[in-house]
Amino acid sequence: MRIAELAMVLLLLNFSAMAQKKQLTYLALGDSYTIGEAVPSDQNFPNQLVQMLRKKGVEAADPQIIAKTGWTTGELLNAMAGAQFLPEYDLVTLLIGVNNQYRGLPPEDYAAEFEKLLKMGIKMAGGKAGNVIVVSIPDWGATPFAKGRNRGEITEQINDFNLRNSRISSKHNVKYVDITEGSREAFINNDLVAGDKLHPSGLEYKRWAEAVLNASGL
Repeated sequence: MRIAELAMVLLLLNFSAMAQKKQLTYLALGDSYTIGEAVPSDQNFPNQLVQMLRKKGVEAADPQIIAKTGWTTGELLNAMAGAQFLPEYDLVTLLIGVNNQYRGLPPEDYAAEFEKLLKMGIKMAGGKAGNVIVVSIPDWGATPFAKGRNRGEITEQINDFNLRNSRISSKHNVKYVDITEGSREAFINNDLVAGDKLHPSGLEYKRWAEAVLNASGL
């Protein structure tokens, strides 16, 4: 009888441990490139990343996405001030800045606000800089939407913004994923562009998700 009772206790403890098993939590911060403008939500890169993690056997919760089409660094900062967050996240990604560039806002202001956002991201990762991944700004100058515009100038400005965010990322010892060069393949491959001729397609977001997964080490 005692053996049977012990076996039952162990079984219940096992079930309890499984029920309490912590899921990986993920916070994605950004703009239209994070929310996935012009593609179904399950095709944006945060959701594709979580799908990939689950296929690897990682218990991952749905991502919490704080992002909106058109947001600049300043608007993301304002939105975060009123958002509800978990005490800590296992993974945080930050991709922001294209709207600063598009609106012609000063790159110096971008850098200052980006650093504020990055510090917040590190804090939300429990102070673990290695759990924070910055994703570079893609080059929309390579998309059909940029036809008739000064593509060279767009590329030059995107490079400048990325130089600033990469330096800040290095300063704070976070991981950095450069998807910009790959995004320029949209100039010769329309499969990488969504139907709006501006934002990435699900296929391109898949490439970003794979790059972030590799950088995460998960």
